[in-house]
Amino acid sequence: MKQLKPTLETIIRGEVFNDDETLDFYSHDASMLELRPDVVVHPKDSTDVQELVKFVAKEKVKHPELSLTARSGGTCMSGGSINDSIIVDFSKHFTNTMEVSSESARVQPGVYYRDFEAKTLEYGAIMPSYPASREICAVGGMVNNNAGGEKSLQYGKTENFVQELSVVFADGKEYNVRPLSKEELDRKMAQDDFEGHLYKNIYELIEQNYDTIKNAQPNVTKDSTGYHLWRVWNRETGIFDLTQLIVGAQGTLGFVTDIKFRLVPAPKHSGTLVVFLRKTDDLGQLINDVLAHDPATFEGFDNYTLMLSFKLFFYFRKTLGWIGMAKLGIQLIPDALMLFRGIPKMVLLIEFNGETSEEVAEKVHAMREALRPYNHEALFEEDETEAKAKKFWIMRRESFNLLRKKVKDKHTAPFIDDLVVPPEHLPEFLPKVREILNRYKLLATIAGHMGDGNFHIIPLMKIEKQEERDKLEPAMKEVNNLVLEYGGSLSGEHNDGMIRGPWLKTMYGEDVFGLFRQVKDIFDPQNIFNPHKKTDADWDFTFKHVREHF
Repeated sequence: MKQLKPTLETIIRGEVFNDDETLDFYSHDASMLELRPDVVVHPKDSTDVQELVKFVAKEKVKHPELSLTARSGGTCMSGGSINDSIIVDFSKHFTNTMEVSSESARVQPGVYYRDFEAKTLEYGAIMPSYPASREICAVGGMVNNNAGGEKSLQYGKTENFVQELSVVFADGKEYNVRPLSKEELDRKMAQDDFEGHLYKNIYELIEQNYDTIKNAQPNVTKDSTGYHLWRVWNRETGIFDLTQLIVGAQGTLGFVTDIKFRLVPAPKHSGTLVVFLRKTDDLGQLINDVLAHDPATFEGFDNYTLMLSFKLFFYFRKTLGWIGMAKLGIQLIPDALMLFRGIPKMVLLIEFNGETSEEVAEKVHAMREALRPYNHEALFEEDETEAKAKKFWIMRRESFNLLRKKVKDKHTAPFIDDLVVPPEHLPEFLPKVREILNRYKLLATIAGHMGDGNFHIIPLMKIEKQEERDKLEPAMKEVNNLVLEYGGSLSGEHNDGMIRGPWLKTMYGEDVFGLFRQVKDIFDPQNIFNPHKKTDADWDFTFKHVREHF
């Protein structure tokens, strides 16, 4: 649409940009994809967002290419925050945290998690579903991706902590969305307006396909695929909760403008058993042995990430500052000496919480004793305090940033980066996925949430070369089919976007995928919100937008 920038400047109070530098920046997120927008908007408030939606809805018939994509931190790894039309960036003005208590907090979507947590910790509480990108992600993205992370093993994902949302739907009006009793739902459905029709249509869709929908829920501990219809309406409790469709929808159903989170008490004491695994042949069995001890957190990263962390030591100054980095260096000296005994294939972090430091120390030591049969292939380090283990947690949380920013000869290609397999199948599954990686000659780093069976396998590739790009689809098909063969999910927390959206039908089957399509049509009949993601993702379109230049 010609003259898009001056037109938008007349209808909103926020800023509008279309200069080359801005468009280049917003054409990427943390994925391997590239999609250049026409314009970038920083809405001032909810009224601006409503006006943007009304504008696109009005102009869509004459200009079908118009659409809106929400963005905050821009850390999405599935291409969920890029678009070829209008990017709506919430990170500039939607930055307020309100009404914080020890039990809940209201916050706007553009608030960075690191800042949000600083506020909640003043009340001794946290929102525990933060991802590894906790220092650079925003809470709006956490809601829209249904984020999970190192504490999901104990607490579950973001969907468990959203109490209320303010959402601008396709009619350009903002609504409060929260769990409703059947009586409240009936009153909503009786409304002769957009909101009433939305509730009525979604309720009827679920009620008419109730058993099919309940049976479609992936049998894994964490999932960020499709639309979670199975969490919306529960006949037994009589609760209808539309927030469960918005969470994880990647902004394809409407734009979140305000969030109320449930909080939990921050752990009083934490300690970690660090396991330096010399070989990974028995990793699957070891994971199952660890889970029997009910750890609060169970994470890991591979030898490539470990050595990269040592090599790029000064990178951590950005996270820790000079003094913190000096302390980290002192802490790392014993572990650097340990490496002379052989570089471990993987570093595992098994964390326990407790009311006292003594309780934590006992749990950590008991875990070490339970893993004594692995002594021939592992070294152990008992870190009874969170501060001592901080060095390894930093490496784990910063692993993807290190790869993305510091490896110059190859580039991160996150296309099989978020698979989940029930842990009991890992002894069989992991060797098979390694065989696929080796056959395609993919040098891949592995990090992730061992306790959930959620692995982030991120190949390092010269993606600008055609022979490397030609590996993407066949390798992805093989890995995805293997994941589904073992009853897993294609995404535990990074969501579908443009990467995994094309495989939703394969994962769920024609019938359930058809229900997902109906959800999108009910909420967004004009396809205003975030096209090319989830149900209307297309692999040919995605492949055309794989980055060629870095």
